[in-house]
Amino acid sequence: MTIREFKMPDVGEGLTEAEILKWYVQPGDTVTDGQVVCEVETAKAAVELPIPFDGTVHELLFPEGTTVDVGQVIISVNVGGGAEPEAPAAPAAAAAPAQEPVAEPAAEPEGRQPVLVGYGVAASSTKRRARRTTAAPAAAQAAPAAPVAAPVAVPEQLNGHGPVTGDRPLAKPPVRKLAKDLGVDLATVTPTGPDGIITREDVHAAAAPAPAPAVEAPAPVAAPAPVAAPVQAAPAAVSDARETRIPIKGVRKATAAAMVGSAFTAPHVTEFVTFDITRTMKLVEELKSDKDMAGLRVNPLLIIAKAVLVAVKRNPDINAAWDEANQEIVLKHYVNLGIAAATPRGLIVPNIKDAHAQTLPELSRSLSELVATAREGKTTPAAMQGGTFTITNVGVFGVDTGTPILNPGESAILAVGAIKLQPWVHKGKVKPRQVTTLALSFDHRLVDGELGSKFLADVAAILENPKRLITWA
Repeated sequence: MTIREFKMPDVGEGLTEAEILKWYVQPGDTVTDGQVVCEVETAKAAVELPIPFDGTVHELLFPEGTTVDVGQVIISVNVGGGAEPEAPAAPAAAAAPAQEPVAEPAAEPEGRQPVLVGYGVAASSTKRRARRTTAAPAAAQAAPAAPVAAPVAVPEQLNGHGPVTGDRPLAKPPVRKLAKDLGVDLATVTPTGPDGIITREDVHAAAAPAPAPAVEAPAPVAAPAPVAAPVQAAPAAVSDARETRIPIKGVRKATAAAMVGSAFTAPHVTEFVTFDITRTMKLVEELKSDKDMAGLRVNPLLIIAKAVLVAVKRNPDINAAWDEANQEIVLKHYVNLGIAAATPRGLIVPNIKDAHAQTLPELSRSLSELVATAREGKTTPAAMQGGTFTITNVGVFGVDTGTPILNPGESAILAVGAIKLQPWVHKGKVKPRQVTTLALSFDHRLVDGELGSKFLADVAAILENPKRLITWA
């Protein structure tokens, strides 16, 4: 029997952990290369993970609802076709030198399992694990001296941050940060993770003295023991007669951190404009019956998005980012147009890549795909990265306007208010007209009042008289 292990990949370019939402396979099931075995949620989106080889599921190392660090083994697969043993733990340790070298070589060249930046490639962790597992049986073979040094020397490469000297506890950066936040000395923590690595559960156990002894006993016996801890610690909503407490995690946790960082980093300024959008509403109705737009979704947001793209072309400095590290303003000569979308997992902002180069029908298709994907919870991390300008449509909730917070890494965000029939002075007479309010928040470090005002006025002018889509484009 040959066991191959599949580790939690970095599915979001630098994310350090992901929560296992659902397993699609169970021990004993047959899997094939490319088959989706589980769904995980990162701080950015829910993602389905395909297995990179054929075989039979040997073991699921973590239950649903568990948050797992990138690089940890989450499932093992028997790829040799041999019979499954009754107690896999002991044979796995004895056969480690044969199993570990084939842990993931097939997946690495194809890029199926990207590893977390700073943790090194799979080869280094494979070497470390192989030498570590041989240390225990070596003691029974009357050679205790040499193996004792191996656990200290080999894990030096574990974190990818240079050598570890002496008996420094083994823990990944997120776990070290957690210990620091909780005031826990890692030297006093009993590790239960594979190869003596301290896990999040170990740190929590050390912070709460009562449950600590329960974790220590089973940990050295077998690898599955640490799985018990996450089951107990898996976040869940807790309710009583008067309150419900919901754990902050996943997309909502990432959004909260990003918004706090944005609000207290970029000096926000918000400007407003209220105007007559009646002509744009008439254009929407005309486009719905246009044969060139047949089968496409046409709504006010489509025309607003096009107006924003034209206004960006007229005011290119609005499409920029502030690089604090290099003290530079980065002007973007492309527009990745973000559309804020509310989902059951929280607010996300996927963006349309190179929206500035799309025709109106192409933009309509892109918007429809973006919204449909977001509603299904299938938005990928890549779709939410690299945005340059964002539109948030609060009008769909009947809200007149708001003061939106910038999406991190962008210089401006436009809030679209509700479109309502109101009394308005038109051609010298008070008439019922369709009226709306736009709110533009911008980073005053790189967008001054003149630029912000000109951009907002241009968007309003286009929507007030949509013929400008042609004359200004």
